[in-house]
Amino acid sequence: MKVDKDNVFTVSEVNRHIRNVIENNIPNLFVEGEIANFTHHRSGHIYFSLKDEKSTLRCVFFKAANLSLKFQPKVGDKVICLGKISVYEKGGNYQLNVNRMLPSGIGELQLKFDELKRKLSEEGLFDNEYKKAIPEFPESVGIITSSTGAAVEDIRNVISRRYPTKIYLYPATVQGDNAAKEIIAGIEYFNTEFPVDVLIVGRGGGSQEDLFCFNDEKLARKIFASKIPVISAVGHEIDFTISDFVADLRAPTPSAAAELAVPDRRELADRINNLLSNLRYTTQHYFTSKKLEIQELENALDRAHPKNIIKDLQARLELVVMKLNSTTYNMLQTKRNNLEILFNELRELSPHEALKRGYSLIRKEKKILNSIKDINISDRLQLILTDGKCLAEIVGKQKNITITKKKKK
Repeated sequence: MKVDKDNVFTVSEVNRHIRNVIENNIPNLFVEGEIANFTHHRSGHIYFSLKDEKSTLRCVFFKAANLSLKFQPKVGDKVICLGKISVYEKGGNYQLNVNRMLPSGIGELQLKFDELKRKLSEEGLFDNEYKKAIPEFPESVGIITSSTGAAVEDIRNVISRRYPTKIYLYPATVQGDNAAKEIIAGIEYFNTEFPVDVLIVGRGGGSQEDLFCFNDEKLARKIFASKIPVISAVGHEIDFTISDFVADLRAPTPSAAAELAVPDRRELADRINNLLSNLRYTTQHYFTSKKLEIQELENALDRAHPKNIIKDLQARLELVVMKLNSTTYNMLQTKRNNLEILFNELRELSPHEALKRGYSLIRKEKKILNSIKDINISDRLQLILTDGKCLAEIVGKQKNITITKKKKK
């Protein structure tokens, strides 16, 4: 047998090829089986096998993933694991790398729910930025639910009591294999053929299996794509469905959804009354303020009238005149007093006052003499006394004086 060396592969190449084929072509999958060969290693990793009547599958549950375990698995437990098939090249073995583990039964539904929730969340279908606002005053409400269930009657009763709006029902089964398809058809109907302002999608309470149609991926994407705001009204208080996460608004019950869809007429009446009261107060305050502004303008206009300006100037002029007269009078009085004082002082210094006290005044050719040295023989002098004047002539060596009496003029 002739062997072509180009077609000969090493063991490592074969194992690597098998690994690539398996890991690239087999997606995440759910595997159900009974736990065997269970080992919880001190590193935190869990090593075990899943087996059924015919086969065994090796599994590894790494520490980072098994921290979310809500129960303690043990040998003999029947479980459902979500994971990825991988190949250990060195040993040529394949195994299941487990991401989630749940007890069998409801565990399968929960795993599917968790996987779809993670997928849609990563795509952004739950993000608040895509949530549409519920209209405050809807004129029409569309309901997608069973026509025979209590949910539709609860919604109708609440809406009719709270707010007068039109209600339209699209009957759909809300449990079983066809439920998701019928609900999707209802959403398409209201979006394309019979538009309304808001949609309520839901049903009353039930088990996880009963409500699982609201975890359908196609239904979730249809709710997300709806142009009409959608309120999810699946009747359960604690757990959420995928529809709750993707809807624009979640209500715990159909009755609560009706309350969220429409306003309360009594609350609206109170709001209207409050608005009317505020309007009356605002109007009254506005006109009062404007009246004050007008009064201020009238006063300003009155002050600016020429007659009032002249009157004001006249009053100011009279005040100035009064001040001027008062100032002038006071100044004249002060000058008069000062003049009288000076007059008295001058009078006290006057020669006439000295004459009254017995003194006399001697003049020589209009010059007043105050020394004997200024007198010569034959000088003619004038003597001034208090009651008249007389002439005197100087004779002799001793300067005898001859007095010629002259009458007082």
